[in-house]
Amino acid sequence: MIDSDYLLDRLLQLVKTPSPVGMTDRAVALVDTWLRDLGYSPKYTRRGVLYVEVGDGPPRRALAAHLDTLGAMVTELKPNGRLSLRNTGTWAARFAEGARVTIFSDHAEHRGTILPLKASGHRFNTEVDTQPADWDNLEIRIDAILPDREALVAAGFNVGDMVAIDAQPEVVDGFIVSRHLDDKAGCATLLAVLKSIAEGHTKVAVPFQAMFTIAEEINIGGTHGFGPEVEELLAIDNAVTAPNQTSRDDAVTIAMRDRQGPFDARMTRQMLTVCEQNGIRYERDTFRHYRSDSAAAVEAGWDIRVGLVCFSLDSSHGWERTHLASLQALAALLKGYIETEMFNTEGQLS
Repeated sequence: MIDSDYLLDRLLQLVKTPSPVGMTDRAVALVDTWLRDLGYSPKYTRRGVLYVEVGDGPPRRALAAHLDTLGAMVTELKPNGRLSLRNTGTWAARFAEGARVTIFSDHAEHRGTILPLKASGHRFNTEVDTQPADWDNLEIRIDAILPDREALVAAGFNVGDMVAIDAQPEVVDGFIVSRHLDDKAGCATLLAVLKSIAEGHTKVAVPFQAMFTIAEEINIGGTHGFGPEVEELLAIDNAVTAPNQTSRDDAVTIAMRDRQGPFDARMTRQMLTVCEQNGIRYERDTFRHYRSDSAAAVEAGWDIRVGLVCFSLDSSHGWERTHLASLQALAALLKGYIETEMFNTEGQLS
């Protein structure tokens, strides 16, 4: 019912398409094309969130995954011909060291590498290991002969240029290892479910919006764009696979709470019921240092119920890894949810 080859192909294309928060146009355009190929009619909010309305009648549900990823921005043109940078979105400088990047100036794209200030082992010896991992201790070495600041200016570089981090995806025995799986794996899974609907394999019980948000990494992805009849939002994002967490590589995770607090009990019960009735492997988990589009919607004042379902993700906001089995379980849960009527206040089908 869910085309796993399509899901994986779309995921690999997405992670290879730069979309750091603040510069998501390319990924949005790509998803727009895919949606039109499936027969949908994409729409946009003023801020640029892409969505489609699915089913007969005004949407009463929303499903959201975010296309924006972590990235960086140029903060200084340095006298040594290199670039200072600062992260966009919350991620550690230690995961930036050594990354290959593209710098987007006003009129060109340039390749480079993020390096610590002391990068040459033959010059600095053990100081390479003892220097702190901090954004103030990093710079971009550009792959061009640019000896000083004047050369950078002449080449068209500016403070505020966006920096996209190479994903470098690899597929190994069902594992997908790559940067930016958060949340492009969620977007690819949602696309695969939309394909199943378009081909008649999934029936829509309640009209819904499928939303591809563009600023979740700076906490404003799910703040707007819902239709006036939307009653509940299901965010699709990553689960924390780490010590003292229950999430696992071969299952979907139903989040019970995040940093903001517990999720809606009715929605959570519905996700559990769908998994149990359809034999979908799942885990329950709680996240202490994590929020999603659902939290943003509540904080923005939307009067809607919210939930969160997740694919597995090891080393989130670093060198990330998920497994196709987890994405398949997530897709099966989304399919079951879409095919099920809404639960009432007693936790039963309405």
